[in-house]
Amino acid sequence: MKTISNLFKKPTGLLALSLVLILLGSWLAGMFNTSFYKVNVKEISFKADHGTLNGLLYMPKGAGPDDPRPVIVTTHGYLNTKEMQDAPAIEMSRRGYIVLALDMYDHGDSRWDGDIKVGEQFSTFWIYSQFDAAKYMYDQPYTKKDENGNAYLAVSGHSMGGFSTLLAMYMDEMNALQAGHRMIYTGISVGSDFSYAAAVAPQDQLTAAYGSRTVGMIAGRYDEFFFNKSDEEKTAEEKEIVGTVMRKDFAKTLSGRAFLGLGPDSAEQAQAGRYYTVDSGDVKVEDQIVRPSQGGERIIYTPNQTHPWNHFSPETTGHLIDFYAHAFEGVTSPSQTDAGLSSGNQIWWLKEAFNFVAMIGFFLMIVPLSALLLRLPFLKKAVTTVTAPLAKPLRGGQTAAYWIAIVFSALIPAILFPTLMDKQAGGLRVLTIVAIALLFVSIVSAVVGFVSGRKSAAMKHVGIGGAVLAIVSAVLWILFAKADGIVPLSPFFNEPTTNQIVYWALVSASITAFITFAFYYFNKKRSGASFGDYGISLNPVTIVASLCTAALAVAVGYLLLFAVQAVFGTDFRIWTFAVRTFTFEHFVTALRYMPFFLIYYFVSAIALNADTRSRRGGYALAIFLNVGGLILWLIAQYGLDFARGVALYPDQNLNGILLFALVPVLIVAAIYARKLFEKTNNVWLPAFVNTILFTLVTVANTVMFWNLV
Repeated sequence: MKTISNLFKKPTGLLALSLVLILLGSWLAGMFNTSFYKVNVKEISFKADHGTLNGLLYMPKGAGPDDPRPVIVTTHGYLNTKEMQDAPAIEMSRRGYIVLALDMYDHGDSRWDGDIKVGEQFSTFWIYSQFDAAKYMYDQPYTKKDENGNAYLAVSGHSMGGFSTLLAMYMDEMNALQAGHRMIYTGISVGSDFSYAAAVAPQDQLTAAYGSRTVGMIAGRYDEFFFNKSDEEKTAEEKEIVGTVMRKDFAKTLSGRAFLGLGPDSAEQAQAGRYYTVDSGDVKVEDQIVRPSQGGERIIYTPNQTHPWNHFSPETTGHLIDFYAHAFEGVTSPSQTDAGLSSGNQIWWLKEAFNFVAMIGFFLMIVPLSALLLRLPFLKKAVTTVTAPLAKPLRGGQTAAYWIAIVFSALIPAILFPTLMDKQAGGLRVLTIVAIALLFVSIVSAVVGFVSGRKSAAMKHVGIGGAVLAIVSAVLWILFAKADGIVPLSPFFNEPTTNQIVYWALVSASITAFITFAFYYFNKKRSGASFGDYGISLNPVTIVASLCTAALAVAVGYLLLFAVQAVFGTDFRIWTFAVRTFTFEHFVTALRYMPFFLIYYFVSAIALNADTRSRRGGYALAIFLNVGGLILWLIAQYGLDFARGVALYPDQNLNGILLFALVPVLIVAAIYARKLFEKTNNVWLPAFVNTILFTLVTVANTVMFWNLV
């Protein structure tokens, strides 16, 4: 056992272990993704009405033109990709249905063709993606149709994919009035109500268009965005709450009841999980009836879940299985021998588990791979002389000051998170005043220090420190006062949520830099510390060698990812956190954001190593510094939501969800910051690895508006 333990302490042993985890995890993930090789899964791209759509086609063995099957088109929400539909895609394909897990336009590998004006980017992808995909699938010979040309095809989507689903059925009905047949037979939305879709048509006309179709909605009781009461339904207390992150019951709202066919005058209580036969109402065009009312079935499921929880839920997946079994009852192919599998019989989570095993292997690989690369002739110049730890034994008040600084540094990015992510005007005004005050104090310190420095070396350090802090304070002033001009959405910076994270990262880095410089000039400098003790080497060769090492390590990791996807059809992921392949456009966009993230990860690597090296539990302390405040923010946000029915910040819906992927990124980044520093004795390699790797991870996993003008 000791021999094995020693083996894994060596770079070659760790590298071998990481490769085993990657290959074993990917092989098993691929096996469950294909339902033990009973389903052929391949990536397809096709030209559609508004661009090129990409998806994963799950084709059960035996299905084809000679054995057409019911088809399900399922898609993701804002910021996600087709892989987020693993659960329904795996479960329904193993039951014999043909499934297309779709990338909506401007997500993953799908592209919108036309130019998009800045400010109009949300009027594109979610409106057309599902209907365009349904049209393509309708034309395929493996899609089952009745004698009149009506297809047995379902549409489903999460969040904005749900809006696209609701609209696809409406568009299909408008098309059917001319074509004489329907392309969409049934549909169910997940995590979306009628609020966005109503921008295209009012709810009564959307539901009228559904006609005789069986239509469902999955409405989580803790959904961060949707399913709220209308203003006229809210109590006085509820009207005081600004935001949507709270407990809700869509089946009991006016909108939900209307969907179930229960008008405002009906005394019947709406029940979740029950099918209602609904009189759809007349379809009208310019107030003229173009199709009389039809009767169809409607159902609402209300799991006790948040918005992103829907993706990773046996309960929600079970609801989808039950819904499709009911909607397609009597029309499945005779060869769908597993169509009747119970909704509790699920294997998708095993695919996710082994994806996670492969992801662990991927992240484990970076450090030993970097260590081996550092043995090469030029790359070994990234290693500098051993740096003595800055953390000295603490005495008296130093202990309190140290822990106050640690806690403050960890909490302040979380405390400011809502203000910075949304660039809230009120909060930014306060922060601007604080920055001006810091600038004033820093200038005074600089003047006093330089004047007194003629007689005292210590005061000279105060003067230099004051000048440096004045520069950092001025940067903060600009960041707060000119927030709207910092990385705005544009053709160059074309990812809205990445822009938000960049701004948060720049401010967080500036605050960390202020604290670090203050401790250096007013405390550490007196003890004889220098910038070199922080691991800051200004040798150009060291910097270039570190950059090359980082680029090679990340490149090898991604080459392995591309190979794994080609062989096993999987990537590395767990829930909303994923390392996925990217396109050339993703890479170019990542290069634009990397300079900003380099500032953050460079400052972070300095602070983490300065504050935690030589400390007991240094790695845990580094993780706490990097992400502890954000974890506490999430606990408070959702803890209060579940405990009292209203979140800590009811208006922080999307930003809270972003943290589910950002938190694990920052945890791994903290570990890399410490571990790679130990390999090189300076901060450049960890800063470059974290920047390159996590910028690519971020850019490839969110919406990218390719054609902004």
